[in-house]
Amino acid sequence: MRRALVLPLAAFLLVFFVVPLAGLLSLAVREVEVPRALPRTLAALQGWQSPQPLPPPLWGAFAQDLVEARAASTLADAARRLNYEVNGVRSTLMRAAREADGATAGQAFDAAFFEAVDPALASTAFFAAAQRAQGPLSSYYLLASLDLVRDGQGRIERAPESHRIYLDVLLRTLSISATVTLLTLLMGFPVALLLTQVQPRTADWLMVLVLLPFWTSLLVRTAAWVVVLQKEGMVNSLLLAVGLISEPLTLLYNRTGVLVAMTHVLLPFMILPLYSVLRGIPPQYMRAAASLGAPPATAFVRVFVPLAAPGVAAGSLMVFILALGYYITPALVGGGSDQMLSYFVATYTTDTGNWGLAAALGLLMLVTTLVLYGAAHRLSRGRVMAVS
Repeated sequence: MRRALVLPLAAFLLVFFVVPLAGLLSLAVREVEVPRALPRTLAALQGWQSPQPLPPPLWGAFAQDLVEARAASTLADAARRLNYEVNGVRSTLMRAAREADGATAGQAFDAAFFEAVDPALASTAFFAAAQRAQGPLSSYYLLASLDLVRDGQGRIERAPESHRIYLDVLLRTLSISATVTLLTLLMGFPVALLLTQVQPRTADWLMVLVLLPFWTSLLVRTAAWVVVLQKEGMVNSLLLAVGLISEPLTLLYNRTGVLVAMTHVLLPFMILPLYSVLRGIPPQYMRAAASLGAPPATAFVRVFVPLAAPGVAAGSLMVFILALGYYITPALVGGGSDQMLSYFVATYTTDTGNWGLAAALGLLMLVTTLVLYGAAHRLSRGRVMAVS
């Protein structure tokens, strides 16, 4: 009977979370655009391997596919997909489709016809890319998210240095998340400790101040930091007024602004798990350590801190995982070199329509989160999950 009470929640999560998420992430390995638009071309390429000469029947099949795909409005998606690997063929494929459609009846198509449109359309590199995109599954987007590519013979190698970006972005995301986690821990631990030491009425008012950011929109909080940190903002005005600086500091649109804003937003997520653990530590332990001759600092480090470790681990893990997926705050207060992985996922989803690469980057972020959570769970022997 008790298990039946969970069924509505389980069904809701399955239908509205698990299935859509799995569908989105599957785009990282699915290939549908090229097989749908160029079926005869792919059939003519069966058994062909680069750098062998292209088979003569290919050209007629290719021309027919272009004409029919243009009429069915499927050519644009295939052209965009092939343009990821062979730069510049998106527009020329559309032009080749128009010229093939306007060709005289009975005209024989050959390599020269497509070379006249664009030499890339008659190259082995183009058809090797089409062959790699024949589906139904492909590793192209997953390799691209790791700065890897396949050469003409299908071997995996590192992308050219000018195209290596995503591993650097992943390391930047991990670095920013770790820094924010450390800052929230340094600021949140004293606050959580104070909440356990003051009178209950005072603790209630302090808890209201801790929870206050939850009652304000994330966008509003981030925009407020734009006002506060700008060169004419409150921080620079105060520092100039007291004479600590002679000219305004650049606190916005750089890493400083990102760390300040993210730390402010995520600080409650550190304080609350810490407070729940610190509140359960009996004060008699510290008095017992003092009665045995331990100085206050020694008693704090050797008695109190180990007992607070589950709260530290839970708060740190929660803040770190939340920071990994932040998008709005770095986009508003950070510079071009401060954008995190979620920014690129949003860009490829909403701006460029590259859903495959967006799904691959999302999968990379998900796997990274699961690995870190698994490591933290193992190191804490399950106490992180219990506290969270």
